[in-house]
Amino acid sequence: MAHSAHTHDRQLHYSVPAPMPWPIMGSASLFLMALGAIFVFNGRMGGWVSIAAGFMLLLYMMVRWFGDVIRESEAGKYGRWEDLSFRWGMSFFILSEVMFFGAFFGALFWVRQYSIPDLATIESNALVWPGFTPHWPSAGPAFLEEFSPMGAWGVPAINTLLLLSSGVTVTIAHWGLKENKRGVLIGWLAATVLLGVLFLVLQAWEYTHAYHELNLKLSTGAYGSTFFMLTGFHGFHVTCGAIMLTVILFRCIAGHFKPDHHFGFEGVAWYWHFVDVVWLGLFIFVYWL
Repeated sequence: MAHSAHTHDRQLHYSVPAPMPWPIMGSASLFLMALGAIFVFNGRMGGWVSIAAGFMLLLYMMVRWFGDVIRESEAGKYGRWEDLSFRWGMSFFILSEVMFFGAFFGALFWVRQYSIPDLATIESNALVWPGFTPHWPSAGPAFLEEFSPMGAWGVPAINTLLLLSSGVTVTIAHWGLKENKRGVLIGWLAATVLLGVLFLVLQAWEYTHAYHELNLKLSTGAYGSTFFMLTGFHGFHVTCGAIMLTVILFRCIAGHFKPDHHFGFEGVAWYWHFVDVVWLGLFIFVYWL
């Protein structure tokens, strides 16, 4: 009897969405962008047009699909089972992001601890690359390309302070939401968005400084490729997080979310804290050590 009641409760309160075109539209948009990238890489016509079309289609799909979810949530169609599904979905998404960055950190570790020291021990390399030493940061033999590594105690340290502060502000905003203090919620959430935007502005300045004054580029050997891949993808994630926080901010201003029903806010806060943790790893292993 208890099992039957539990099953009945689950079936009664689980919302099944109507058929929608958004998943297939998202797949088509990704296909167009991938196809366009292949054309661009091979110097074919129409590559950038395909990428732009795929991106616009993806943007349209996301706005419409997330809009449907928001309207369904505000209409009261979601209960505890939907909330549980969203939590598991966001958890697996963040786990996939952990694996994504883990691969890049693993590549950085391998290059620093194994590849460069091994290259210095091979006798034939001394003939091809005289003067090569197993130090880090390295772009290969000094005569190929000289560069200056990015220091840790300038813009990177300021950006670390900004992101750590944003983790505090979003936590205060979450507390304000749980206590139903809308002013605290909106004010501190707006501060979080501002800190994220400041981070991106400083990172753009840092990239300009790296290219024009340090001769540090994506093509600058192992150091340049790992530096820009790690910091660039992190900057992309900060951009996505800032956009999500901005959407949540406008929803809060519109009166959305309740103290006991606000996973839309919590999911974005989880993502933002993940971005903070990744940056700490970047600051320590890319900039500092």
